[in-house]
Amino acid sequence: VQLQASGGGALQAGGSLRLSCVASGVTISTYTMGWFRQAPGKEREFVAAIRWEGGNQYNTYYTDSVRGRSTISRDNAKNTVYLQMNSLKPGDTAVYYCVARAGRPITSTMRQAETYNYWGQGTQVTVSS
Repeated sequence: VQLQASGGGALQAGGSLRLSCVASGVTISTYTMGWFRQAPGKEREFVAAIRWEGGNQYNTYYTDSVRGRSTISRDNAKNTVYLQMNSLKPGDTAVYYCVARAGRPITSTMRQAETYNYWGQGTQVTVSS
């Protein structure tokens, strides 16, 4: 499984961007997909995930700092997951990593990095004030 993230860039606070992650080597329809980020000097942090619930059902999860201004979504036909981020803040500056794992992880593990088997290479997001 390979994950290719894109869409990062440099922008000013208040702006928006959409990150994309294309998966290859797997059909993601039964995968839980997500995003983590890591800022310089900080630990890796869960951002959002969209969990497969069975059939064609999915649920979304967000860290508190992005909830309400970010949306994670997926297009299974394109094997792609997206992270739309609005009202960006300097605190959103980080390298963003796309992640994936098969199936439905239990809720208590959704925000743990070790839950995800596959990681993309990361895309840099820099927000200036």
